[in-house]
Amino acid sequence: MNTLLPSIFVSHGSPMIALEPGEAGAFMQRLGPAIDAAFGRPKAIVSISAHTAARAPVVLAAARHEAVYDFGGFDPKLFTLRYDAPGDPALAARVLGLLQASGIDARSVPEGGLDHGAWTALRYIYPAADIPIVPLAFVPSASPAAQFALGEALAPLTEEGVLVLGSGSITHNLRRAFAGGLHSPRNVPEIPESTAFRRWFADRSAGRDWDALFAYRSKAPHAADMHPTDEHLLPWYVAAGAGGRDAMPQRLHDSVEIGCIGMDAYAFGSGAEALAERLGVLSPV
Repeated sequence: MNTLLPSIFVSHGSPMIALEPGEAGAFMQRLGPAIDAAFGRPKAIVSISAHTAARAPVVLAAARHEAVYDFGGFDPKLFTLRYDAPGDPALAARVLGLLQASGIDARSVPEGGLDHGAWTALRYIYPAADIPIVPLAFVPSASPAAQFALGEALAPLTEEGVLVLGSGSITHNLRRAFAGGLHSPRNVPEIPESTAFRRWFADRSAGRDWDALFAYRSKAPHAADMHPTDEHLLPWYVAAGAGGRDAMPQRLHDSVEIGCIGMDAYAFGSGAEALAERLGVLSPV
């Protein structure tokens, strides 16, 4: 079994996943133990979430991070949930150094905080909140290829026991999803546009067709419909870059909520196949 820690992308959907885990939440509850069993417990996590963005990459170097409630209109019970985790200023400095050594104009700030895209996923993956976390703000106006390059700069961390974790949604059109209100039924049939987009993305990933994936907005079916803005998909590319071009991405989970919110998860890098086998996605040869 390859011991190189894979990088991961998970879909967090809406903030309600924190109260209503569904299939994706149940998967993430199995993900942390599977990572620990296959590779050992991560020493730390670098988190790239759709909801922490800046004009240039920014490393959040605080010694402690608390859950940020960056949403409104959902169940008030969400504001009672906490996910307070240690930071890692030394790792933050390491991340900044890797980015700058790769020619990326990044900076560090002493502030902290975990947006809901990070903490709603992490409370299922590592509920004890005892693994140090370094959030990294990405640039939502940068291209998928640029996000991939950001991830490539982080690749050495996967050899150091650090989990690079992207969080977003494989499809994300909230106007469609909540056309009937914030309490729209979750278990409704998937619309054809979402099915086509997710299938295209899975097929191109399995083929390591990076050129097509980088140009997804012009090549993928219904791309603008499934991602009116693409900040929720861009963390996928950061995680993919950390895993590198050579190993085949592995889709670890496949589900949909509210008909068009894709909750797929992927692993990248040479350890991705071992993780997929551990989770029962692949059968050992």
